[in-house]
Amino acid sequence: MSTSTTLKSPADQGADLPTTLCYLNGAYTALRDAKISVMDRGFIFGDGVYEVVPVYAGEPFRFAQHLARLDRSLAELRISNPLSHAEWREITQQLVADFTREAGTETPPDQLIYIQVSRGVALRDHVMTSGVAPTIFVMTNLMKPVPAAQRAAGVACVSAEDFRWEKAHIKSTSLLGAVFSRQISADVGAMETVMFRNGDLSEAAASNVWVVKDGCVFGTPKDHLVLEGIRYGLIEELCRAAGLGFELRRISRAEVFAADELLLSSATKEILPITRLDGLAVGSGQPGPVYAKLYAGYQRAKAEPTL
Repeated sequence: MSTSTTLKSPADQGADLPTTLCYLNGAYTALRDAKISVMDRGFIFGDGVYEVVPVYAGEPFRFAQHLARLDRSLAELRISNPLSHAEWREITQQLVADFTREAGTETPPDQLIYIQVSRGVALRDHVMTSGVAPTIFVMTNLMKPVPAAQRAAGVACVSAEDFRWEKAHIKSTSLLGAVFSRQISADVGAMETVMFRNGDLSEAAASNVWVVKDGCVFGTPKDHLVLEGIRYGLIEELCRAAGLGFELRRISRAEVFAADELLLSSATKEILPITRLDGLAVGSGQPGPVYAKLYAGYQRAKAEPTL
């Protein structure tokens, strides 16, 4: 007997979305009611950039660094930032406050602010359209932390060749390459796909990767082949505070598989230990002492005032 999946009609799509506020082109509206033109270049071409900002206790974490990266990505796309940093902060605060009211809690729940800017609405043409207003979209949703048991045991990852484009330093909404690479690990029940380009480590599908050897933390250079995660600067600060070495350089595949520890970092994972890669134990096969120091330092940083 065959089974079929009942797909929602276009008229029904979005009905299950929350009623929490989002910001779209100068106005606050319920997320389920937000609409853009089908001719928006973000929809047609993926011609836009985005940021994901963690919010702890109502405060965006390292927001100044996120906005600086937004500036860099927009500049690469030749889009002028449509808002000042103060305006981005005001919108974020409004959405965080509304989400907290909707949650009915006195203390703001941990959230993720999503910011997206596309080139705007224009007739379809591969040439970068000028003279149109960018589309601005901001929303927030609940942050889902890594389960404590998973963090305690570490996670399994798989490796793959990095087949994506060579402008990875742009936090682009054109994420099909990341979708394909993340699916490689999802298909086998792994947390992430650790990727290599020409035999050297690049990054994971949606995370940066860190290699620990002899008490030193190594990362890939900040160039066009990787997205410079906001945790790049933070991990350097945490290493310095913990008395650990820190170095950015090319890292061979052999060095990755010979590491004492491997770590992932991202807005949602914070810092997370990889304990198996391609079915092989990493180091002792358990989260290591460098991870413990950096994770503890990360939690302290979350409690400190931030810009």
